Amino acid sequence: MKSITIDGSQRESVGKKATKALRNAGQVPCVLYGGDKPVHFAAPELAFSKLVYTANAHTVVIALDNGEKLNAILQDIQFHPVTDRILHVDFYQLFDDKEITMDIPIQYIGSSRGVKNGGVLRKNQRSLKVKAVPANLPDFIEVDITPLKIGSKLYITTLENDAYKFMHPENTVVCQVRRSRTSIDEFDDEEEEGAAAAEGAATEAPAQE
Repeated sequence: MKSITIDGSQRESVGKKATKALRNAGQVPCVLYGGDKPVHFAAPELAFSKLVYTANAHTVVIALDNGEKLNAILQDIQFHPVTDRILHVDFYQLFDDKEITMDIPIQYIGSSRGVKNGGVLRKNQRSLKVKAVPANLPDFIEVDITPLKIGSKLYITTLENDAYKFMHPENTVVCQVRRSRTSIDEFDDEEEEGAAAAEGAATEAPAQE
């Protein structure tokens, strides 16, 4: 998974007055959890643009002014209700041998038979929650909709992967093709081929007296 580096400065004062001063200076107060103790730091608001305003999943390298670099993921973010400015960010520290749960976006690929015949693709899930060690976290989960016919559903069990585990019930529907007013009836390729073969056999068969 791709990572984004955020340069931060450790902060000693964590009170309201100090926090307000940071925000007035264009800095965002942050806390990193998951280690031996919480790490309080601040970073420029612009540093979060590639992390927050994107549909992609990223890990984060927090580079502190004391030379320390810590791997993390975004855990929570607070925005101002009127201006949408970032008020506070929480991170969770990553360790190479410790599994972490994270929402991973879905990339839908392929061209569905059902959609070609007038059906409507319904994307039930835009992202999926997976659990894995950091090295096995994917950038995205690829879902091929090519085999889907009208009425077909794609369940999460078809996406199973040895590198990570899905944190959803086995009956979770990822996407489906629903019938619409303009859709036409479909037949399986095997049924069509079988019917054609039967018709050909009947034509070639000699007449019996």
